[in-house]
Amino acid sequence: MTNPYTTFTGKDVQYFSDVNKNRLNTRNSSNFINRLGRDVLNTLGNTSLLDIYLSKGKVVEPHYHKNASELVYCISGAAVVSLINPYTNQVSDIPLVPGQVANIPKGFWHWEIASEDDTHLLAIFDTPYPEYVFGSDILNKTPIEVLAHTYCLDPDQLRKALAPLKNQTTVIGPTDECGTKPKKKPYYLDSRTAPYPYTPYYPYHPSYPYSY
Repeated sequence: MTNPYTTFTGKDVQYFSDVNKNRLNTRNSSNFINRLGRDVLNTLGNTSLLDIYLSKGKVVEPHYHKNASELVYCISGAAVVSLINPYTNQVSDIPLVPGQVANIPKGFWHWEIASEDDTHLLAIFDTPYPEYVFGSDILNKTPIEVLAHTYCLDPDQLRKALAPLKNQTTVIGPTDECGTKPKKKPYYLDSRTAPYPYTPYYPYHPSYPYSY
């Protein structure tokens, strides 16, 4: 859709932007997110994007967008896009390889986990300014006493467990305190071989070693 706020006649009309120069978040040199919105390309209509780079096991933390649907396209590597349907309370795990997409409707709680190093994802939104509600912010802002009382948890243990968040938005996890060698078998598994803790949705692809 054409941007209704741009007349295309002024001297400040923009038709080009370098997404590499507009960083949203950086975990390290291999895990970062670039963004494009109408604030940096004023001819954009009702669309925007995130350019996401992840190494194996890194995750775009659980979150939702209250004002946007999201289409995740896999450019390289592999990832699992997971979402919770708020109407059925069911979890879907969607493995992606290059050329495949996962659609996340507005308001759905979701996350993306890279199954391979050098994973590159493109997230496209149907609004120029998507709004984010991150899981780390919910955990950080909800008082420990409320969480402990509600879920019958030990407040001291809960406070210790959440300490690595450092009262900051994570965006790309795990946090650095987790280290590179998890003590337990990690949640993520290769998207083309793994059984999942939920019943996954596998889009048909002739290269998949699944039985349909």
